[in-house]
Amino acid sequence: MGAEESVVVGTGAVSAEEVIRVARRGAPVRISRDAMSAMAETRKRIEAQAEDPKPVYGISTGFGALATRHIPFALRTQLQRSLVRSHAAGNGPEVEREVVRALMLLRLSTLATGRTGARPEVAQVYASLLSAGITPVVHEYGSLGCSGDLAPLAHVALAVIGEGTVRDADGALVPAATALSAAGIEPVVLEEKEGLALINGTDGMLGMLLLACEDLHGLLRLADVTAAMSVEALLGTDRVFAPDLQALRPHPGQAHAAANMVRLLAGSEIVESHANPSCTVVQDAYSLRCAPQVAGAARDTLAHAERVASWELASAIDNPVVTLDGRVESNGNFHGAPVGYVLDFLAIVVADVASMSERRTDRFLDVARNHGLPPFLADDPGVDSGHMIAQYTQAAIVSELKRLAAPASVDSIPSSAMQEDHVSMGWSAARKLRRAIDGLTRVLAIEALTAARALDLRAPLAPSPATGAVRDTIREHVPGPGTDRHLAPEIEAAVTLASSGALVASAESVVGKLD
Repeated sequence: MGAEESVVVGTGAVSAEEVIRVARRGAPVRISRDAMSAMAETRKRIEAQAEDPKPVYGISTGFGALATRHIPFALRTQLQRSLVRSHAAGNGPEVEREVVRALMLLRLSTLATGRTGARPEVAQVYASLLSAGITPVVHEYGSLGCSGDLAPLAHVALAVIGEGTVRDADGALVPAATALSAAGIEPVVLEEKEGLALINGTDGMLGMLLLACEDLHGLLRLADVTAAMSVEALLGTDRVFAPDLQALRPHPGQAHAAANMVRLLAGSEIVESHANPSCTVVQDAYSLRCAPQVAGAARDTLAHAERVASWELASAIDNPVVTLDGRVESNGNFHGAPVGYVLDFLAIVVADVASMSERRTDRFLDVARNHGLPPFLADDPGVDSGHMIAQYTQAAIVSELKRLAAPASVDSIPSSAMQEDHVSMGWSAARKLRRAIDGLTRVLAIEALTAARALDLRAPLAPSPATGAVRDTIREHVPGPGTDRHLAPEIEAAVTLASSGALVASAESVVGKLD
């Protein structure tokens, strides 16, 4: 972790790239002087409100449907502690370390704006935990996405006060108090408003959105690579990807995807072999001809999701908040709908890109549609089954992705005695998107594996330099065509190459950075 430069959290937004650095690469974190000053200044306003005999929500009252009770001064420390303990009610499997680190950084970023009223020393514990590699245990279930990600954030807040369970820098499961002590971190005793400030935000769903966007940038480039390999090995034409044809429908993502495919197919002997008047194929199937339209629309949807994420990164989400002119006001900014919608939209995109990939793979296996390749790309059809069941695996994943594309954000369940009577389910949308991205990676990997085998079977005609480089990368881990072998390890090897970015990198080593 020490190799990464520190991310400095100030009063402004952290960037998506900074979130990725902290979440995935273990970058340490420090808080700017301006942010420490802003928090200290705002805290004065909270302390003044705490002395006011008039009840102020979050400072001197209960929470949610219990907000009508005024809490006497002597019980307010217990109030904040009880809030965190009671809301740390998550259940199920542990959430991934990168997700927890992302949500911790994002909550810290909101604290650092000075709009929440939390003391600087509370924020410092978040920075210290991140820098020490200590990750609170957060569970799969518990968040309704309103008021934000309460249960996940409460499990983090529990560690901040020295309770609950964490993973230390080595991944060992230990009591929070033990891990904090070993790292020289003093747990905090929460004062007025601070418990609420630590749990009232969209940080979990936003963190997962940012991680998903990072993944999808690579996977959509990979989708262009695998589509190009399939167009080539299925004797499709590259003429439909010409810039003037794409310009007739000026969606920016479509233009980028088509330009990628033109570059990837340049110099292909296979494409040139049938680019003449003797070719009787009038039009390629949609899964080949329309690849840029689908991958392009996916890019444009991703761009929209990133715009929403950028607005959310610039937000200070809490309830109540301290305004710039010093008012303490209740609000509804914690509602996760803006993030939940785009998380669901991306799950639709993932399912459709994967569905088109599976259709291209299926064409390779059918002698009625694969233009002269052996059935199922088998060495001795009948004795050997070739890639028959690889397509079954794809089909099973795509079917699952279609189910995961059903939106979570329309499924509101009222809670808190009908005080929270409409919730976003944004956390659930984010969790299923992570599963969907894993599925898309596997589907594209199987297409690449199958297309590479088909390219080999087109010998002595040579693929393009770019698709040939991808095929060669696969061949470093998976042998070429031959009698049936144990297929599962070969698929998993291709999945590793896909998820690591190695397949895209091999194509880019020939054609340069893909759009």
